[in-house]
Amino acid sequence: MNKAELIEALAPQFDGNKAEAGRALNAVVETIIFSTAKDGRVSITGFGVFEKVRRPSRMVRNPRTGERKRAKATNVPRFRAGTELKAYVSGEKKAPRATAAKTATATRSTAKATASKTAASKTAASKTAASKASASKTATKKATPAKKTASKATAKKATTARATAKKTTASKTTAKKATAKKATPAKKTSAARATTRATATRKAPARKSARRS
Repeated sequence: MNKAELIEALAPQFDGNKAEAGRALNAVVETIIFSTAKDGRVSITGFGVFEKVRRPSRMVRNPRTGERKRAKATNVPRFRAGTELKAYVSGEKKAPRATAAKTATATRSTAKATASKTAASKTAASKTAASKASASKTATKKATPAKKTASKATAKKATTARATAKKTTASKTTAKKATAKKATPAKKTSAARATTRATATRKAPARKSARRS
């Protein structure tokens, strides 16, 4: 099993997400490498121990040429298997593959149920939003004729008020004309009477003088 196959095997533990499985595997491997190089030992109970071992200088032989030479002292990594890993490999215990498969199946079923619930809730929310939108449109349509009726009634009232104002103005004008007509004959009659009186007054002294002579 290579790294890609290991990630694929781990993906069911992450709801089938291979990217998350790959990140988790990389994080574990990098942590083990860093800790082993720095501290010299990483122990995982039941699995094994990763440790750094000091290898002294020694004589080695080149397999191609057969030449012997001395190798320098260096540090090398070593892995010692844990008791559970040894038992699984030797066959004393059954490998936990079936348990992992059951866990993966349960995880998948849970993910599917969650997805179906989420989809149902989204569908219900969309239906509710659609019903609210239709209700608001209906209310708007109902309110529009009422507004139109109110505007028509207002226009009718304004027209009636204008007509009434015109009639009132016309009646006032007619009354003024009638009053002017009535006043004109009276003025003419007064002027005629005044002229008659003046004429009579002028004639009266002439008669008196005729009598004296």
